[in-house]
Amino acid sequence: MLTLEHLYALQSVTNPVLAPSNEEAVFIRTLIDKEDNKYYAHLFHVALESDEVTQWTFGKERISSPKWSPDGKRLAFLSNRNEKNQLYILQVHGGEAKQLTDVANGVSSFEWSPCGEKIWFASSVKQGKTMAESLEKEENKLLQAYVVDGMKYKMDGISGNGLRPQDQFTQIAVLRLADEHIEQFTSGDYHHNLVGISRDGKQLVIAVNRAENMDFEFRTPLYVVDIETKQETVLVDEAGYYGGATFSLDNRYIAYVGSDSTYKNATHAQLYVYDTETKLTQNVTEMLDAPVGDLAVADVQQGVDAPAVVWTETNALYFQLSTMGDVRLYYADLDGSIFPASPEGEHIYSYDVARSGNWALITASNPTSPGELFYFDITTGERRQLTKFNEAFLNEVPLSTPEAIVYETAIGDVHGWIMKPTNYEVGKKYPLIVEVHGGPHTMYANTFFYELQLLAAQGYGVLYVNPRGSHGYSQSFVDGVRGDYGGGDYEDIMAGLDYALANYDWIDDNRLGVTGGSYGGFMTNWIVGHTNRFKAAVTQRSISNWVSFFGVSDIGYYFSEWQHFADMKSVDKLWAFSPLKYAENVETPLLILHSEKDFRCPIEQAEQFYITLKSLGKEVGFVRFPESDHNLSRTGLPNLRITRLTQIVEWFEKYLSRINGQ
Repeated sequence: MLTLEHLYALQSVTNPVLAPSNEEAVFIRTLIDKEDNKYYAHLFHVALESDEVTQWTFGKERISSPKWSPDGKRLAFLSNRNEKNQLYILQVHGGEAKQLTDVANGVSSFEWSPCGEKIWFASSVKQGKTMAESLEKEENKLLQAYVVDGMKYKMDGISGNGLRPQDQFTQIAVLRLADEHIEQFTSGDYHHNLVGISRDGKQLVIAVNRAENMDFEFRTPLYVVDIETKQETVLVDEAGYYGGATFSLDNRYIAYVGSDSTYKNATHAQLYVYDTETKLTQNVTEMLDAPVGDLAVADVQQGVDAPAVVWTETNALYFQLSTMGDVRLYYADLDGSIFPASPEGEHIYSYDVARSGNWALITASNPTSPGELFYFDITTGERRQLTKFNEAFLNEVPLSTPEAIVYETAIGDVHGWIMKPTNYEVGKKYPLIVEVHGGPHTMYANTFFYELQLLAAQGYGVLYVNPRGSHGYSQSFVDGVRGDYGGGDYEDIMAGLDYALANYDWIDDNRLGVTGGSYGGFMTNWIVGHTNRFKAAVTQRSISNWVSFFGVSDIGYYFSEWQHFADMKSVDKLWAFSPLKYAENVETPLLILHSEKDFRCPIEQAEQFYITLKSLGKEVGFVRFPESDHNLSRTGLPNLRITRLTQIVEWFEKYLSRINGQ
């Protein structure tokens, strides 16, 4: 049976990258080292003629962003073997990897120049210094004050106290391989991000926003820059987020992905193509009422870095689309054809496509497989498995297979899944736990979810649904939660529970639990303040008070306006959406789990809810996780991920005790 310790057995297979010859590829395998309490990611090679897989790196490091040289004889990648990500190069036919950069703040991204003699890269540079300067030792150890200038001054996931560096800006430079000379290309007190490079090596696509006040700037303008003259041509400059720019193989077109601000962060992402000859832009996915990209939520895949779009030699395009609980590979061409290229029922989380467009390498997961690398013949639908890193785990551990469900609500059909306990026996009654995803604009998907499988292995049924607000469905559906938190979304979740109870007689309606994180934590808090149907609840990285959230979250001051249509001039409205207002109604035993360095949903949200419930004499527990941010459940320290799961399991065990013959 699946146990907590099996988390250490799971291996994440991601990021296949085809060589220019299309005869070989590399990919990344990530595992958890229990003794070191760290994640290590190594580079692997696969020869496609023989399907032979070979490990190329072995150190205690995390490799990322592998990219072949234009001639296919070298491979560049990023590694944190010396703490910060630096650029390395490896000769394909043997030898040790050589470190190319030692820049102060590491390398964030890079691109080969098509000539193969230079590499363009981006790194954060301190004012008054050049990118080529090495990291200086700090002589002054005294603490320094941080003078806040602007509202976007912190961010979840930044090491330390979450404060953004005030005097550093991302710049782009070029490294000459012959003598390893670095020449800085951009300058100025703005963040310049490297997005793409033309096939002839004469142009870059960069993202830079030169607004003086960034507090309410929610745009990523893209520019095509002539490398010789530095003249800029606007690719897109409108409110919204854009990126992933890739030149077609004939260098005429630039494809990119982005979403405008029509529905703020609920807006579907689209695929666009800019014609450099006609200067016209085409929205390729305009007729698809689903978002481009991977919006699935899961807890196994590590360091996924899928391309936004891949061109073929016939100027067709492949990309990911999140639709109806799947993440599928889609095909499009410039004549208007568009259709799915991969089947339903799975999560394709990274990929690369051959120049011919006839086949691809994909990493694919489903609810009973953590994911492996496959050769996928797009023309026939046939595939062959190239890796078996999780085979021993799958052979050893029985898993529960989720059943897809669809039920009717006021907004229309709502989609979800129900899992029987792994040890299910006909005639017995079992407790059921409702899981609520975060976002709210993400989606549960046909992918492997360790936490859900663990609960099923503990003897629980698990219900998880995509209520209004979830991505992967229509634009009106994903927008349906804005201005209505705790309204229609709550009704959708409870309708899913009613559907499950009406259709699955093995569920014991006296032993119901609920849990979720982030938005799912908000919803868990909301649920226990509005119904006593659940006998136990666990809220994770949650929101309890939208009034204080406005000022303490790294996104609070604009997220509240986007999602609730309210700011601090509308405190009554924010308070009405706040679970803390309904704390006196809570009768469900509630466990609160929260990371101490969560700056997205700061821990004061948990503290307020805990102290309030405790003062009211409610049954409540509180567990704090040190040195952990908002992503504890997915990428946190392995031992603390185990502790978190242990707390969840033990809380439900305590309040949903096994009866009726179990």
